[in-house]
Amino acid sequence: MRILHVGASGTVGDAVGRALRARGHDVVAAHRKSATHPVDITDPESIRELLAGLGALDAIVSTAGGTPFGPWDELGRDDFRAGLDNKLLGQVELVRQGTEVLRSGGSFTLITGITAREPVREGSIAAAVNGALESWVRASAGELWGRFRINAVSPSVLTESRADYASIFPGFPFVDGERVGDAYVRSVESMETGAIYVL
Repeated sequence: MRILHVGASGTVGDAVGRALRARGHDVVAAHRKSATHPVDITDPESIRELLAGLGALDAIVSTAGGTPFGPWDELGRDDFRAGLDNKLLGQVELVRQGTEVLRSGGSFTLITGITAREPVREGSIAAAVNGALESWVRASAGELWGRFRINAVSPSVLTESRADYASIFPGFPFVDGERVGDAYVRSVESMETGAIYVL
């Protein structure tokens, strides 16, 4: 399959890219700093320019998007808007525009995260964004039924990133990057839709 991978840098992006390539897929890697396929998911025009140059695709996967963390009393409207514009609306826009280049029967796979179900201190925006994304994926699966599939991967913090996040997620289980990559493979290659792969 020819797959567009948005957010192909970083720990999660590397794990997912390796898993898809190991299955023999032709993966087009796109991210903010890419020399060949740069994209900023907060900018609809940037997404449009990326998709316009790629032609038909069999799948679009995303490991992109971030949200601000901070004390509840210090988070303002601009902080919430930053999280919404990035991880939520950025991925929604990727799907919205992606329906114009994805082959019939193709799939979308988005990324959410453990805060959708397990809140942590200073993670209220991440909880709101991830929870909204998961609800949107379930609803969109029905709307897209018969044309495209859509799923989301909702991992805990990767084992490979334990040193960076242990203080934010004290005592939480970690998940190996290989398992996250396998979840993306399952989403792309299976017939499932509307699924949230909780890891």
